[in-house]
Amino acid sequence: MISLAEITIVECPRDAWQGLPHIIPTDEKVQYLARLVSLGFRHIDAVSFVSPLHVPQMADSEAVMQQLSQVKLPPGESLDVIGIVVNAQGLDRALATPGVTTIGYPYSISAYFRRANANMSRGESRALVEKLQHDTKAAGHKLVIYISMAFGNPYDEPWGPEIVEDALVWLKDVGVRTVSLADTIGTATPQDVAHLYRAVKDSAAGVEIGVHLHSRPERAAEKILAAYEAGCRRFDGALTGLGGCPFAGDDLVGNIPTEAILTTLAARGVSTGVDTKSLAVACAMTHELREKYAQQTETAKPN
Repeated sequence: MISLAEITIVECPRDAWQGLPHIIPTDEKVQYLARLVSLGFRHIDAVSFVSPLHVPQMADSEAVMQQLSQVKLPPGESLDVIGIVVNAQGLDRALATPGVTTIGYPYSISAYFRRANANMSRGESRALVEKLQHDTKAAGHKLVIYISMAFGNPYDEPWGPEIVEDALVWLKDVGVRTVSLADTIGTATPQDVAHLYRAVKDSAAGVEIGVHLHSRPERAAEKILAAYEAGCRRFDGALTGLGGCPFAGDDLVGNIPTEAILTTLAARGVSTGVDTKSLAVACAMTHELREKYAQQTETAKPN
């Protein structure tokens, strides 16, 4: 079991896959995800419900989940599968899809990025969050909001912890109870990570605040420790660090590798419950998949 009370690790193959230049067949996606489950992963960001014109890799999300929802778990265990949406149509699809238990939505605090990525004003985005909160609660689903550009933006727009705090307080007020701070462009230093997390963590009591970080490989461990020591107990990662953000301007900037999260925290005495052999198997099968379907450019749409 990789998710224990002490920490929550969210594995993000959806984020890793959606920028790959070649489409992974549905059956291979299902086999991969089912293998993750068999290895002990219990929180998986697996699919998104967006236009196939924009993200063709995710065109088969319903078909993937139809099969994955049949996977059997040991007695007393449950699987949390996140489906990302960006509008009301995606929400309807996600709620109608078996096996999706959590709805995820990227809420940008950058006006430029919000308009470019979703063609929404702040008011429209907030109205959608309110609908997401209402409808997911009514359907018995959970909701996670990703605060995009939480650690700054490349557009010379105003940014600061107070802007992130404002977003967190508002999200809490409308009922959101899980939020992930996303370093969308991957430029935050370990000091930036620690400073922001400490500055905002007490502004929304009762809200689980995690991090979705991007990084160059050699800085990953520092960022993980910075977040953990600041109080973070929820981490998003992608095995082998596949994926990331196309705006980072650095081919080596990808998702934080899940194996780095687990080994870094374990070295500090944090109980992760991970079996090192299982982790090795998970990394090996991920390397095999990325070599088969990736070319030189390995980027993904950001949170």
